Amino acid sequence: MQEIKKLIDGYQRFHRKYFEEQPDVYESLFEQGQSPKFLVISCCDSRVHPAQVMDTVPGDIFVIRNVANLVPINEPDDKLHGTSAAMEFAVKHLEVKHIIVFGHSQCGGIKSLMEGDHLDHKYVFIDPWMEIARSARNKILLEHGDKEFSEQCALCEKASIETSLYNLMTFPWIKDRYDEGKLFIHGWYFDIDTGSLLGKQGEKFIPVKDLAISSK
Repeated sequence: MQEIKKLIDGYQRFHRKYFEEQPDVYESLFEQGQSPKFLVISCCDSRVHPAQVMDTVPGDIFVIRNVANLVPINEPDDKLHGTSAAMEFAVKHLEVKHIIVFGHSQCGGIKSLMEGDHLDHKYVFIDPWMEIARSARNKILLEHGDKEFSEQCALCEKASIETSLYNLMTFPWIKDRYDEGKLFIHGWYFDIDTGSLLGKQGEKFIPVKDLAISSK
């Protein structure tokens, strides 16, 4: 039970900060509801929580977390699509102004993808999910097949962000808002080793502080 006590202690600090010292934060969120301007699609990795990395407060960002921060293509059928449903809510209902695909280094999902098919069926759910980024894997193997496996994984982590940015545009309610200048799309990459946060600009990833930021 000592492990769970860490979470209970954390909750008590959270409660003291936002319900005793800064009660206006949740009073406003309770009375007016949430109205985040940012949708962040992040990985489930415990080391990469966007609220911590970007030092946000409750209500600032609407977060979708899945394995390898992937965006699937638009498939309106009778199947269950958790990530797509959350994106639909964020864009149509909350009317977020920015979508950030938030990738990171040492991603286990990308490593699994680069390993290829697991014939022992060890990953019954992960392998089919990672097929979303199959084109990114193929690109890296074609262009960087001579590199070490770890470097290929790092390259694929960024390439998969590009895949997800492309897939976002297969949703008409995202593309329409983007084309109208009502929605902005970003690809960011967090390096766990150095703490660097990079953003995609053109064909490169550069420090976010150096990005050309729109005033909107």
